[in-house]
Amino acid sequence: MTALTLLQAAADAAMGKMGAGIGAGLASIGAGIGIGQIGKGAMESMARQPEMAGDIRGTMFITAAFVEGVALIGIVVCLLILFT
Repeated sequence: MTALTLLQAAADAAMGKMGAGIGAGLASIGAGIGIGQIGKGAMESMARQPEMAGDIRGTMFITAAFVEGVALIGIVVCLLILFT
């Protein structure tokens, strides 16, 4: 191997790790924004129809759990790439 190919391989590895770090951060930010929007919509819905508050709250928790699960999977994948 020449010095150029070694340098290029090192640069490719560094770019992959940088991309994994950025991806983990974006997954966290996206989950925070998504759960915030879910909470906002649920609060507005409960204010408009208080008799449906129980159903809305249950649906909100289930949806927030799905969003959090998808974000957790994204973060784990990015961290696996980062530390391998």
